[in-house]
Amino acid sequence: MTGAVTDGAGGSARSVSYRDAGVDVEAGDRAVQLMRQHVARATRPEVVGSLGGFAGLFALDVARYRRPLLASSTDGVGTKIAVARAMDTHDTVGIDLVAMVVDDLVVCGAEPLFLLDYIACGSLEPGRIASIVSGIASGCEQAGCALVGGETAEHPGLMGNDDYDLAATGVGVVEADAVLGPELVRPGDVVVAMASSGLHSNGFSLVRHILFGPVEPDQPGGVSAAGRELLAGYEEALGGTVGQALLAPTRIYARDCLAVNAAAQVHAFAHITGGGLAANLARVIPPGAVATVERSTWRPPAVFGFLAERGGVSEADMEATFNQGVGMVAVVAADDAAAVVRLLTDRGVVAWIAGGIEAQPDGGEPQSGSARLVGAYR
Repeated sequence: MTGAVTDGAGGSARSVSYRDAGVDVEAGDRAVQLMRQHVARATRPEVVGSLGGFAGLFALDVARYRRPLLASSTDGVGTKIAVARAMDTHDTVGIDLVAMVVDDLVVCGAEPLFLLDYIACGSLEPGRIASIVSGIASGCEQAGCALVGGETAEHPGLMGNDDYDLAATGVGVVEADAVLGPELVRPGDVVVAMASSGLHSNGFSLVRHILFGPVEPDQPGGVSAAGRELLAGYEEALGGTVGQALLAPTRIYARDCLAVNAAAQVHAFAHITGGGLAANLARVIPPGAVATVERSTWRPPAVFGFLAERGGVSEADMEATFNQGVGMVAVVAADDAAAVVRLLTDRGVVAWIAGGIEAQPDGGEPQSGSARLVGAYR
């Protein structure tokens, strides 16, 4: 809709358009056209219709299930986006977005079915939006779920021209009698750890504080020129540039976890995100039990040591902030633990037996279970 701005004498000086207010509808249309090829890759047979409708349609085959439960999860990427903006690299954070959603879904045993994304930006640049969506589509392909729709919104004046943020909601399905969780976990179970691909998508406020110092609002991602130079610098210990190590996409474990669950007695999964390994593992441990994880069973990847040394961060703070090299944990029956490690290894996931579940030593019944890390890293 077009209005008019009047001059001081009451005459019409010029017309005003939506573009004058900062919203470019034509750019939005171009972005949709550019992203179509990517969205087409991220589909499943149950998807009905195509990109461009007002809602995404998915025909759930209810005859396949005895008593299906729908599981849902919503998440974002957080301030890792600042690093992507500083590096002008936007095709990996979409993978991070999918990982944060689908790997939460699979924790209860649910198969991810479909996902919808939301991209908010200050000014819609079609090529950048298409790059982001290409990553989202790649993540959906890795997870085996469909990208059935989403929303891209311009917020001129409220966000800087180059600012953007991402969020997504995913839906999965699990049989009611096959839901995983603390109710199934018992003393004697074994903790199998799955290696992370790096930082994943947590702790980046601390990363930015360590490496870049105060936010500079007029710079890409709030990162100064010196900070961007640091990102481009090669670090031998990291095997690449600092920026490459920080932007390594979050590993997507959904299909691997489903394969393990189909082949073994899995009692729980724990997705290691904000709060670290002990805090997230404790969420699937029942009252009266404790999970003990041996640090000696693995060595955290070099990026964690790099950050700890640069920032003078204590081991306790590192473990409470980052995944320290473990992105997902399976709690399985002891008899199946070795087979689970073999299966994951065959699927290309570095995995190992990291600990076990014990009864609380004092015999008490706390309100919730707990987890602890013991010993020293290799």
